[in-house]
Amino acid sequence: MDIVLQSTILCPVCGHAETETMPEDSCVIFYECRQCGTMLRPLHGEDCVFCSYGTQRCPDKQREAQGKTS
Repeated sequence: MDIVLQSTILCPVCGHAETETMPEDSCVIFYECRQCGTMLRPLHGEDCVFCSYGTQRCPDKQREAQGKTS
């Protein structure tokens, strides 16, 4: 199965949804909502804002789930 690089982040403050392309080689630790300006950070126990607020987990977690290493 291929790695999905598009993920829609949903802001927990204002509900704004924005589709973004995830980097393949790094986690995204900070993301600013384009509507309300809230700075999103990963939830406790997560490494990446895409894993916390996105429709797809980050590429590293997708590879992990598929049993592949980076």
